Amino acid sequence: MSNIEEISPQEVQKKIEQEDGTVLIDVRENEEVEQGMAPTAKHIPLGEIPNHVDDLPKDQEYVLICRSGRRSMNAAEFMNEKGFSNVKNMQGGMLNWDGELVF
Repeated sequence: MSNIEEISPQEVQKKIEQEDGTVLIDVRENEEVEQGMAPTAKHIPLGEIPNHVDDLPKDQEYVLICRSGRRSMNAAEFMNEKGFSNVKNMQGGMLNWDGELVF
């Protein structure tokens, strides 16, 4: 069982609206993000996460997003193992997202 907290898409929407500094990372592949991403999300495909973790500040809050929540959970667990203490997974991924999309 993972120790990564899950956050609902509705809670993620509130964080975007409140501009609270949370960094959203979409780990889907290029062709998936072409169908739209959550506003403010950064696109870092899952396979590239290991190449980018050293560039990300460890003291920020991160929410990881994918299509269904499985790949983003793997990315969140990886980041947690690398010393990121405030990492969450968006529950159900973009399949459960009903907010605005950016392209």
